[in-house]
Amino acid sequence: MAKPDYQIGALWMEGPLSFMEQLCLKSFVDAGHHVTLYHYGPLQNVPNGIELTDANEILPAENFLLNERTGSPALHSDLFRYKLLEIKDRMIWADTDAYCVKPFETENGHFYGWESEKRINGGVLGLPKDSATLEALLEFTKDEFSIPPWYGPGYIRVLEEARDAGKPVHVSELPWGVWGPHALTHFLHVTGEAKYALPTTGLYPFPFAERRKMMRPGIDTGPYITDDTYSVHFYGRRIRAGLREKYNGIPEENSLIGRLLKIHKIDPLKAPIPGPHKPAPEEDMTQTPAIEIETPAVTPVPATEKAGRGVMNLTDLADKYGSDKGSRRHRYSELYQMLFLPFRERKIEFLEMGLLIGGPEQGFDASRVTEDLPSIRMWLEFFRKAQIHGLDVSDFSWFKDDRFTFHQCDMDDRANITAAAQNMPELDIVVDDASHASHHQQFGFMELFPQVKSGGLYIIEDLRWQPETFERKGITRTDALFYEYQRTGVFTHSDPEVAAEMNALRHDISGVFMFQHLFDKRRRDQVVVVHKR
Repeated sequence: MAKPDYQIGALWMEGPLSFMEQLCLKSFVDAGHHVTLYHYGPLQNVPNGIELTDANEILPAENFLLNERTGSPALHSDLFRYKLLEIKDRMIWADTDAYCVKPFETENGHFYGWESEKRINGGVLGLPKDSATLEALLEFTKDEFSIPPWYGPGYIRVLEEARDAGKPVHVSELPWGVWGPHALTHFLHVTGEAKYALPTTGLYPFPFAERRKMMRPGIDTGPYITDDTYSVHFYGRRIRAGLREKYNGIPEENSLIGRLLKIHKIDPLKAPIPGPHKPAPEEDMTQTPAIEIETPAVTPVPATEKAGRGVMNLTDLADKYGSDKGSRRHRYSELYQMLFLPFRERKIEFLEMGLLIGGPEQGFDASRVTEDLPSIRMWLEFFRKAQIHGLDVSDFSWFKDDRFTFHQCDMDDRANITAAAQNMPELDIVVDDASHASHHQQFGFMELFPQVKSGGLYIIEDLRWQPETFERKGITRTDALFYEYQRTGVFTHSDPEVAAEMNALRHDISGVFMFQHLFDKRRRDQVVVVHKR
């Protein structure tokens, strides 16, 4: 096999690489690429065959740019890759969560791909030195207070007013991805160089919404990884977190990640994902019992072995239809089984807001193509006599059932929620699983809680995850709003008008109950249940 013409450049600030980064970097070495890993501090667990270089040669570490909300160095990483492509010849940038399926090839120096129907990602990025897009990116990122023109006139006006008032908004306070995929997509369209972008199968064959499939055993990757696929994007921190939470940090052997680790001869136990994990059997324990006693091995009973026992169970249905409310993810179905069972045989009106993972809150366009309704299918089977209502910004009108009504609604526009509510009857149960932005949750509650019947329930999920693209800076978060009510009996909010409107609803609140993630008291509150008087 001829040696690939392009070398690969990547960045790891400092510290140990986990087996995930090892896998991705070694995949390029094994494909024949020369790989240079730039770094600012000492590194550990670097695979053989990788050249290490001081990142200060490309972009000095002073004035390090961090996202204000998350502390992430993504902005610095965005700027680093543009500087790297400006300085180095025949270089293609690759994030450390990009896995090389086959050698990267380009005849014109352009190498990037569509991540979705609307966005080109720069997780893998090649731009020739004479690229008009590269020139525009370097020019725009010179000014840390530049106003991005791609977020629409309303947002531009807000930023211009702040600038004119002598309080310009720094890039670290702007939406996540502002100098990354948002800027890249914008300038590629402006210059016309978007025409060189590879289709999603090229570099992002697994959509963000389907990223978990890469961790699941036995998944057929054929529909995703094709002859046209150069790379697979592993959505770094999300996959690492998923492996920690569900698989104790070690991939299943028959999952895509597990199979690739075998191919590249990487032992995940020797470079674990940082974070809490249970000790493996071969690990040394801090204490050894004085007397060894033989006891039968007792393991948790998986949900699949419980299925079909007792009365109709929501966890069984959630797992059957692939809802993230079931045993494989949030386990909200365990709580809902207790709350909803008395309603099961009643002719109730049930509303769920947010019908499928992967909406605008996760970077996808509202006009995305939708093909499934896992939770709605679950509710229809569980509530055999109920009328089920679904509300979402994307279009689900294709789903037909005599007991299902779809309401299309943009939660960012309160007037939209008001209009949708006017087309609904009085409701027995509301479940808000929409964007999870605090003001969206609060708009929904203020508009729809008055429509809930006496004795009904209003539930808001995922209190501790707010999308950076929507969350408003300085707004009181929904978990804090209800926690303060629990503590004092009064709603306190950064916006006095919202506080007044929420407090006007107190007479109709029987109780507010908050539940932790996975119902573990050591974790943070994730679900609020409001019972109406």
